[in-house]
Amino acid sequence: MKPKTEATPIVEMRHIKKSFAAVRALRGVDLTLHENEVLGLVGDNAAGKSTLMKVLSGAYIPDGGEIFIEGKKVHFNNPLDARQMGIEMVYQDLALVNHLSVAANVFLGREEMSVQMGLFGVIDQRHIEEETQRLLDRLKIDISSVRLGVERLSGGQRQAVAIARATAFNAKVIIMDEPTAALSVAAIDKVLDLVRELKTQGCSIIIISHRLEDIYRVSERMVVLRHGRKVCDYPVSGDIHDFRERVVAYIVGARNDFPEAEVD
Repeated sequence: MKPKTEATPIVEMRHIKKSFAAVRALRGVDLTLHENEVLGLVGDNAAGKSTLMKVLSGAYIPDGGEIFIEGKKVHFNNPLDARQMGIEMVYQDLALVNHLSVAANVFLGREEMSVQMGLFGVIDQRHIEEETQRLLDRLKIDISSVRLGVERLSGGQRQAVAIARATAFNAKVIIMDEPTAALSVAAIDKVLDLVRELKTQGCSIIIISHRLEDIYRVSERMVVLRHGRKVCDYPVSGDIHDFRERVVAYIVGARNDFPEAEVD
């Protein structure tokens, strides 16, 4: 086990490799996430962003490399393993159940029982609703009632519910896959405000996004992937125009001045 120090990242991925048949999706990628940091992960389609995050969230088992959580080497065989280490991923499709309420979605699969009778139990609806309301209040999410069906919510509210669900069970790391895609300007602002609120409450966050403006507004550091390699890992700095120009140059390969991971 690596000795833990004050500078130990909450997540460290070393030389992660993943192939699908003849396609080499990840070619030895390193990634670190520090405690209470917002990290932007960008790149063109098929750059390896989602694959890398699915490895971190336990959805994919890597072909090579190592993962450390708070300095401890871990092996994830499935998403439950990652969740037990405090890692949650909010997928782009949100995976919400439309006909269920906000509260039911937040606690889906992790319901509290008021009465247990062998293999069966009675869901403690009052407790679930109270805990969901406390969570929404803590995250400053404005929804009129936790009993509302999620099909009645706006796109921004649905995204907020999915993020709230990910944070409900002491998550240390929240991975968000395109959290502002297809949202209105007002809804985007609310989701980014939620990201900032999560940071103030101690969460570490990775955001996958094609919207460079959103990365610029909330991230402290950005990582760019291209063809399964890390080609940029720098603090977010400068004005938005310089930032966008720099990131696009790395995405399309116009800049190659960052040491890339070695490949076999």
